[in-house]
Amino acid sequence: MSVWRPGPRPEWLQALHEIADPRWIRLDADEILAEARQRTGLSDFGDPSFEEPYRIFVRSVDEESDSHAVGRLIARDDLRNWLENRLQLVETRQRHPEIDEQAIERPIFITGLPRTGTSILHELLAQDPGHRAPQHWEVRHPCPPPETKAYADDPRIERAERQVQLWNHIVPEYASMHELGARVPVECIQITAHSFVSDELLGRHQVPSYGAWYASADLTPAYAFHRYFLQHLQWRCPGERWVLKAPSHLGALPTLLAEYPDARIVVTHRDPLKVLPSVASILYSTAFVRSDAIDPEAVLGWFTPDTCLALLEGMTALRESGAIAPEQIVDVRYQDLMERPLETLGGVYEHFGLSLGPDAAQRMQAYLEAKPKDKHGRHRYALEDTGLHAEAERARFRAYQERYGVPSEV
Repeated sequence: MSVWRPGPRPEWLQALHEIADPRWIRLDADEILAEARQRTGLSDFGDPSFEEPYRIFVRSVDEESDSHAVGRLIARDDLRNWLENRLQLVETRQRHPEIDEQAIERPIFITGLPRTGTSILHELLAQDPGHRAPQHWEVRHPCPPPETKAYADDPRIERAERQVQLWNHIVPEYASMHELGARVPVECIQITAHSFVSDELLGRHQVPSYGAWYASADLTPAYAFHRYFLQHLQWRCPGERWVLKAPSHLGALPTLLAEYPDARIVVTHRDPLKVLPSVASILYSTAFVRSDAIDPEAVLGWFTPDTCLALLEGMTALRESGAIAPEQIVDVRYQDLMERPLETLGGVYEHFGLSLGPDAAQRMQAYLEAKPKDKHGRHRYALEDTGLHAEAERARFRAYQERYGVPSEV
């Protein structure tokens, strides 16, 4: 069984593998903390709740991920980046306590199962001049705070572009699965990664010990840090409203709404029989960026049909309980978004009492025309690669598809 068949490693990476021993790259929690302090000249990491998951994650990567040398270098760089950002964010807030007064009002959160159109929906809504979506460069390098006048040509953009494209240099096929770029809006999990309570960490590495801890973790500190981060980003570069996105919000809606009670939620829907193999292939490829030893069977266990159904049923139960008002949440079907994008977006605006102006609509149309489907190659995947049986899975998800009018694609 194979959930994905990667191409050969690039020659430069193969050469490095031949000469570099992964053990040369130390992953020691205390050592990386000390290095972050030394490089920034700062010592206050803020809320200490990050330290337990940080240490569990570092140990799990070090002992369980089976990463190659470049993978361990990437892991070390990620850890140091998140820690240095924490130090600088706290220091900026201490010098400018007025950032605490920044209000995050009625943000729009896009969620749904992975691979259901959340990314393209996020990117399209980000074309509205009134919307503020966090871009990769400012999440990776948030200090000093971005400023409106320099936002489009900030020198950090070029640096972040080189860093983010490394994934595609290691696994060229990744570009056909998910677009990466310094100016591309990013998921909220890249923000919450700084709290070390985030699906982002699970997606990047094979870390079963951290995964076991995360399964019962309190997500409250992660969402509190999320607000803290947004306040920082909008202080000198505001918008009318935030547009945010992460499939992982689907399983954390109560915590999200506790932090953002006025949030507006967009839920995307797609045939789960298309979702499951697509998720498996991208999880495999993301881990393959960092390791040559990826077990396809383990990958299939990271996002199972049972997990998928539990997320959908949990979202439905929350709505039926009245915990979220109908006017706060709207559904978008993947097929509608692909076939009638502007009409579908107009429905989202109308549901939330907003106006889709002609300038925003024109920008969205131009974005679509510049980004045709399969622009970077076709993402190939199939249900049979997972070992799942179509009839059984169709029966499993029948009630969900009927409730939300989700058409079958296979």
